[in-house]
Amino acid sequence: MNERTAKSTQRQLKKTKLTKTGFDFGFLFTVILLLALGLLMVFSASYPYAYYYFEDGLYFIKKQLLWAAIGTGAMIFTANYPYQKYKKLAFPILIVTGILLLAVLAVGINLNGAKRWLGVGGFTFQPSEVAKLGLVIYFAASLAQIKDKIKKFNYLIRYFLVMGVFMGLLLLEPHFSVCLIIGLTLVIMLLVSGAKMSHFCLLGVPFGVLGAAVAIMEPYRLKRLTTFLDPFADPLGSGWQIIQSLYAIGSGGLFGVGFGNSRQKFMYISEPQNDFIFSIICEELGLIGALAILTLFAVLFWRGMKIAVSAPDSFGSLLVTGIIALIGVQVVLNIAVVTSSIPTTGIPLPFFSAGGSSLVFIMAAMGIILNVSKYKKQTI
Repeated sequence: MNERTAKSTQRQLKKTKLTKTGFDFGFLFTVILLLALGLLMVFSASYPYAYYYFEDGLYFIKKQLLWAAIGTGAMIFTANYPYQKYKKLAFPILIVTGILLLAVLAVGINLNGAKRWLGVGGFTFQPSEVAKLGLVIYFAASLAQIKDKIKKFNYLIRYFLVMGVFMGLLLLEPHFSVCLIIGLTLVIMLLVSGAKMSHFCLLGVPFGVLGAAVAIMEPYRLKRLTTFLDPFADPLGSGWQIIQSLYAIGSGGLFGVGFGNSRQKFMYISEPQNDFIFSIICEELGLIGALAILTLFAVLFWRGMKIAVSAPDSFGSLLVTGIIALIGVQVVLNIAVVTSSIPTTGIPLPFFSAGGSSLVFIMAAMGIILNVSKYKKQTI
């Protein structure tokens, strides 16, 4: 047997298989810690608002605890459901997502001029949360299948068209903030999978112009832009929310005023348990507390990316990357909003902002990452 034949035989004898190891407990511990801190801050931030409007200071925390329990159940399920099966389910998930977004436009609950919720009895949820995770799963499965073909311009256009369709449905609700989150997340996934930056530049100009047009087309969005440029021009009107947010952040100082002692949550910041909860965190826990929470998010991203890099296949790697990007984009945008670094828009802070749909799907997504973390590729 010559040397070439011997090497060929050795390659044939080598096979790879997926083996199960333990979960990434560092990632799991970080998730649990963020969830626990989030529940504490929802309790603190929501108490005055809940007592004033519902005569029950525990109104929001009781609901959030229920959703946290459901979310934990969802995380346990997805952590034990083999992530490889999502690859076959990716397209059906995409279709179901589209149907739900169409359904919310047809029969959704109208609140403050927007249709973002579907309701059955007393249960309501936002299909936009399904869209976030559903599109990440679909893009991960599709990009893993086509591999290097994403470098071709005609393939990239197809993904932009899919993004355009779903973002168009979200704009009809309207839900501009979710469009921004999904758009940035999917762009990160495309870049990570190997799409050329030059192609992005060609497609980015028309999409950028369209996005700018959408941002200023509605009077209330244009008002948010002008308020961002000078919130003190209308301190008792459109600038009120962001000014009170900045007061909360500034008054927290280095160590904060103490847990539960926020003043801005007493009707100065409207619904402080939602999108502006980071302002209350800064006020009560100070710069040190805020940095500690941001450090936890940094650890979550680091452990997540470590799982993505060591994933046994490209689908698992892209799936984890997409989920981590989804969380990271929301964290960055939320903090940018409450610090008046970008115009105000409704973006929740993962694990912290009150909201059932968001928390349940975030926890389910964390379970998917945990499931990927326990698979390793072994050569035999």
